[in-house]
Amino acid sequence: MHYLLLIYRNEAELGHMTADDRKKMTGEYGAYTQSIIQSGHFKAGDGLQPTTTATTVRVRDGKILTTDGPFAETREQLAGYYLVDAKDLDTALGLAARIPGARTGSVEVRPVMVYDN
Repeated sequence: MHYLLLIYRNEAELGHMTADDRKKMTGEYGAYTQSIIQSGHFKAGDGLQPTTTATTVRVRDGKILTTDGPFAETREQLAGYYLVDAKDLDTALGLAARIPGARTGSVEVRPVMVYDN
């Protein structure tokens, strides 16, 4: 089954990190990504640009409305994701717990819907 691991963190914390801290974090993510590629769990994943680059789209009464930024004001913002193939929720939770961002932010684990054709 596929699970989406949504990584949330406080964007403001990134601005306060030293270059060495950012380099260390990038290395940790690289190592984690390689480990789930090698284990066969990895399907896709990427980091996201800051919320200042986001645009929210809504359609109301047939009209397209756009708003700069994310949909909701929150302490933590969606920073990236991994799409993984895991045999069950417990395996997906174990993979999520190993994501470096889980130590300072949170990781939401959601099963991907399977549509019958």
